[in-house]
Amino acid sequence: MADEKKFSLDMKPATNGHLDVVYEENKPKMDKRTILKNVFVVSLGFTFLFTAFNSMANLQTSLNKEEGVGAWSMSTIYVSLIVSCMFLPNFIIARLGCKWTIPLSMIGYILFMCANFYAVKGTMITASIILGLGAAPLWSAKCTYLTQLGVWYAKLTSQDQDGIINLFFGFFFLFFQSSQIWGNLISSLVFTAKEDNSTKPVCGSKFCPTDAVSGNVTSNFDQADTKVYTVCGIYLGSAVIAAIIVSVFLDKIVLDKESSAEDRKLSPKLLVSTFRHLFSSPIQLMLIPMTIYSGVEQAFIGGDFTKAYISCTLGIWNLGFVMICYGVADAICSILFGRLVHYIGHIPFFILAFVTHGSLQIAFLYWVPSKDEPIVFYVSAALWGMGDAVIQTQINALYGHIFHDKAEAAFANYRLWESLGFAVTFAYNDYLCTDTKLYICLGVLAASVVCYTMVEAKLYYDHKRSADISVPGK
Repeated sequence: MADEKKFSLDMKPATNGHLDVVYEENKPKMDKRTILKNVFVVSLGFTFLFTAFNSMANLQTSLNKEEGVGAWSMSTIYVSLIVSCMFLPNFIIARLGCKWTIPLSMIGYILFMCANFYAVKGTMITASIILGLGAAPLWSAKCTYLTQLGVWYAKLTSQDQDGIINLFFGFFFLFFQSSQIWGNLISSLVFTAKEDNSTKPVCGSKFCPTDAVSGNVTSNFDQADTKVYTVCGIYLGSAVIAAIIVSVFLDKIVLDKESSAEDRKLSPKLLVSTFRHLFSSPIQLMLIPMTIYSGVEQAFIGGDFTKAYISCTLGIWNLGFVMICYGVADAICSILFGRLVHYIGHIPFFILAFVTHGSLQIAFLYWVPSKDEPIVFYVSAALWGMGDAVIQTQINALYGHIFHDKAEAAFANYRLWESLGFAVTFAYNDYLCTDTKLYICLGVLAASVVCYTMVEAKLYYDHKRSADISVPGK
């Protein structure tokens, strides 16, 4: 393992409010091979971890349907995540460093996998709270670690820093997105088809939570305990392997920033700045509906489409195959649209996402799913993934572009409102029928379209006014 003191950075406040990176040339640097090795280790660790979690999350509302255990556990994760985002990342990373924050935070995911062996509210809710509290430090540590490696590698190779950082994150997400494929493939290969029901199930928009336990479609959801334990065991093993990979093979890096007294305090500083930014920025207020929709639409595809359409009609053993199609489309479009946006701007892509998701939601209201038309499920999942790719990549880019000088508070708002969308959607999952949920999705989407149009209009007006002011005589 590389010496943890091989390379150091001084992070000093600059007059522009950002941080100046001062390299100490007299100290040995982490070599290029070690940097690339660490990028690979982080990417591989997260791939194993989210092979387990993403697929288990897709199964929650179908597998743990009794008393709404699955839906409530997912809602609890995102409520805990909101709290964690505001208080814990800086505090934990400052004490443990990026390297050890990552495997420690993974323990929450491991406990969540363990809880699924005995999926009752007591075990699942407790594990979900622990997972949610650890999720924010996990992702913050990963982002900090990869960013720091990018800075070092750019210095060593005399390349553009932003370009190297984007390259490292692109490599990471290439691995991360593949977790949807491996995890869903595992569940579909392990679960087995049941005998055909004589009773025709009520699936699609007319599906209600009670239908999954009323007897007419239970065989489409239920699996033998041995099959469930096999899937849980594989996912648990995958999460444990992730923690071992990071603990053993990831090198520790030391940042002077981590040792600051302010970061070691468990203070509400970020919480205060988050709400100060919210109420001082009209554009941030107008972005709230679209940010909430980001959570709502992800929760719908993972909690309602999987249950009311896929599992109900095709059986839980086909759920993984359909969600693989969603994940692949999402990954490909994320990469493709991320490149094309530089040439045609983000407005056409937002229009594409709004039209695609709106059309799908209207179609879902009237579509009567049939197991004789499996291709429709795959096409629907792929189209939803295409829309999700736009929403995820472009909202992040929009926040970064508009609030580049207040990035920390702005992205805290992003995490807050998106997590709220997740939490609320999973909270009502077990109480409303699918058609009602679709109307809610359409309502939030409509509000998003209106508010996003107002954002673009304000940005255009502000830009035009600035241009007029800069021209003499105007």
